[in-house]
Amino acid sequence: MSLRLPFFKNKQTDTKGHCEIEVQNVPKHVAIIMDGNGRWAKKRGLPRIAGHKEGMNVVKETVRAATKYNVEILTLYAFSTENWKRPKSEVEFLMKLPKEFLHTFLPELIEKNVKIETIGDFNALPAHTKEAIQYAKEKTKDNDGLLLNFALNYGSRFEIIQAIKQIMTDINGSTLSIDKLDEDTFSEYLYTTGLTDPDLLIRTSGEQRLSNFLLWQVAYSEFWFTDVLWPDFNEEIFHKALQDYQQRKRRYGGI
Repeated sequence: MSLRLPFFKNKQTDTKGHCEIEVQNVPKHVAIIMDGNGRWAKKRGLPRIAGHKEGMNVVKETVRAATKYNVEILTLYAFSTENWKRPKSEVEFLMKLPKEFLHTFLPELIEKNVKIETIGDFNALPAHTKEAIQYAKEKTKDNDGLLLNFALNYGSRFEIIQAIKQIMTDINGSTLSIDKLDEDTFSEYLYTTGLTDPDLLIRTSGEQRLSNFLLWQVAYSEFWFTDVLWPDFNEEIFHKALQDYQQRKRRYGGI
């Protein structure tokens, strides 16, 4: 993974002069539960889709900030397996957002050396959504900067069940020995195989739960919650999350 800010040897100050960020201690993998679009719109007397559209613009700003602060992986919870329960019109709008997002932002992502990936049940998405995302994946496949990882049609329990089914198939087919099954091997059967686990999990809107997101992967992640609704999230708040992360001591069960 290439280093994008070589001119910062030790610390980095944001453009507004806030407390410095230790470049060596930036979380490699940040995961975000982007929550509060609907409430943001309701407070303004707008339809829920207006909140989702504004949230899309915040994704762009967050990607720019993650690139600036040398984050290596940014995983965004964009659409859960439970979100299909929402009104049909809202779901249809959400399925159109990837195409709109990539139509306006893909050139900048390519310029900034960002690679796009997804986790989740990709095949169950509408054809037009899959086509837009697959095109972006193809265009950025050779990039080695920030990995922008969208969790689309993602549910952690479903992911784990699917992993168990495949493990059982491989054991029955003698391609995997049950004696070789450990945590590392199990992780290879998850959508996130090949990725490091999140160092920092951010959730907006004041809710303090995981909502079926990366249940296995966040076993030792640092959690950071904010009351700010996702459409109001910005670089300054992201900076604060990184700063708070750097004040914590990660012991992984040790002393």
